[in-house]
Amino acid sequence: MNTRKTKIIATIGPSTLSKSMIDKMIAAGMDIARINMSHYQDSFDLKSLVHTIRKSAKKYEKCVSIIMDLPGPKIRTSNLGIIEIKRGKDYTLGKDSDIPVNCNLEFKGLDSGAKVKIDDGKISFKVIKKISNSKILIRSKNNGEIASRKGVNISGLKINLPTLQPKDIKFAKMALNLGFDWIALSFVRSKKDREPLDKLFKRMKIHIPLIAKIEKLEAVKNISEIINSYDGVLIARGDLGLELELEQVPSLQKKIIRECNQRCKPVIVATQMLESMIGNPLPTRAEVSDVASAIYDGTDSIMLSGETAVGDFPLESIRMMKTITLNVEKEISKDEGFKSLITAPDKTDIKKSICFSAYQMSQDLSIKVMVIMTESGDTGNTMSSFRPTSSIIAMTPSESVYRKLSLSWGILPVKVRKFKSTDQMLSFIKKFLIDNKIIKNDELFIMTAGVPVGVTGTTNMIKIEVL
Repeated sequence: MNTRKTKIIATIGPSTLSKSMIDKMIAAGMDIARINMSHYQDSFDLKSLVHTIRKSAKKYEKCVSIIMDLPGPKIRTSNLGIIEIKRGKDYTLGKDSDIPVNCNLEFKGLDSGAKVKIDDGKISFKVIKKISNSKILIRSKNNGEIASRKGVNISGLKINLPTLQPKDIKFAKMALNLGFDWIALSFVRSKKDREPLDKLFKRMKIHIPLIAKIEKLEAVKNISEIINSYDGVLIARGDLGLELELEQVPSLQKKIIRECNQRCKPVIVATQMLESMIGNPLPTRAEVSDVASAIYDGTDSIMLSGETAVGDFPLESIRMMKTITLNVEKEISKDEGFKSLITAPDKTDIKKSICFSAYQMSQDLSIKVMVIMTESGDTGNTMSSFRPTSSIIAMTPSESVYRKLSLSWGILPVKVRKFKSTDQMLSFIKKFLIDNKIIKNDELFIMTAGVPVGVTGTTNMIKIEVL
């Protein structure tokens, strides 16, 4: 029985591409594998990698989902040589400029305080004015050097650049054909950014749940509609810290997690969580505190990026993440004060009311196990959002829902056959609990389900049963 509730996402990269490493990552505690398409090459055998992850998950009898992270419209410098930057000096940025970029930007409105940061914020500029629709004048705030292919972040300046580029659509088609479980959209700005993918899903008659990566100022302003419109949210603190002042990111992280918990949407905290472990076998105390804070805030999943993609200690990074998580969750389970920090969803509809009632019963009667029957996964996410101390076993006949639920806090997904009646369902559940030694004879468990059986969106029943 899996006792860890917060899920671990690990990015696959040069350090972890081999079959033996993927086996070890799953054994170490990886729940979700992330493939970052920003570094995709045509020579890369994506199909083989997906097959390897699926085979390894089956070997370890573990539910492991796979996320495709789309690159989005990443603006990069396109200079051939090094550009020397002097503090206080003015430069042009854009097409045919002092600082050339890799795409044709169309600059629109200019806000007061607009700024540009290059190379993860190592060099900062103030935007002075718009010279043309494709060129702006910027003033350097510090000295430095700009090499080619360095990331460019522009905030406070409206740019006519679609969130989904042609290559993103191409990659999304690959995700559909290869059976990915999630797609993450980079640089989301509004709920409309998902529309091209929704059209693709409709045309191909397949649907993959979408994660909105929050890394733009526009996304922060539209956060409520984005949470409502997407299937999950990823707080990408790297680019977000370049769009905002760094000191604003921690409070924003808490706000987004709180709102996702309230709306029953899985939320991921990412970027530089154990950054020093790229080159060191142990993290810093500050990094351990950062991971712990995300768990205390109520995140569903925590993500490793460079640590497992290109780092020297990928397995140690996963094990460290797992150790921190187990220790924090142990403290949370003992202290009611920590639980009060989590914002539970409202109880205004039947499904949420049923889940809350089941949660309340489990707390009042100290019931260790809750079994959720779910066709779409929504009931599982709703129950997860109440953050019960009980283990949540989510049973579903759908393969896609089974893997989708591995992202949500506290859920152990179980793939089952379709049941014809509640009696057949209950008989299977009891046998499953006995065979897997999850609870003992004479112990209670809670079951929620929908009647009639097998119909999506009909969760309307709670049963307390004795094994």
